[in-house]
Amino acid sequence: MKAEKLSDIKKELNSLSREQLVDVCLRLAKYKKENKELLSFLLYDADDPVRYAESVKITLVEEFHTLRKFDYHSAKQLRKILRLVAKHAKYTGSIEAEVILLLWFVKNYLLYADLKSHYKPLQNIFLRQMEKLKKLFPKLHEDLQFDYSSEYQEVLDDAEGKARWFNKKSFEL
Repeated sequence: MKAEKLSDIKKELNSLSREQLVDVCLRLAKYKKENKELLSFLLYDADDPVRYAESVKITLVEEFHTLRKFDYHSAKQLRKILRLVAKHAKYTGSIEAEVILLLWFVKNYLLYADLKSHYKPLQNIFLRQMEKLKKLFPKLHEDLQFDYSSEYQEVLDDAEGKARWFNKKSFEL
């Protein structure tokens, strides 16, 4: 089966009655958890993506508290947390919320991950998120860039002090 183009789907949805539209949305939410989560976000939290990002952080903090010390398992668990962070950032569609979530992730990484480890995949998780943050900053509004730049600078300083493999100069704005 071939999926229709988004423009065709939009036209078809516009032609449906209110009751039919509700039925389509409920049917979508019924079959996939991700659709249900997105619909919940759109209905209840879309008006304040920053508050939603804060609630996501609260739910994911337990994952960091239970982070394992073995390199392979730790990297696996960090990737799981990152998948959840990326999914919720995608729901918001807000660059500010994504920056908030990524800054939170890298701060917690520095607190809970084994920074003395020489396991390359574990180091690359952190480095990729720092690269992503560096690319997102220019997309933020100037005022928000100013607000979050001090927090970003703190993360850079902290990472340079704790991780010998981290090069602060390559991530400065």
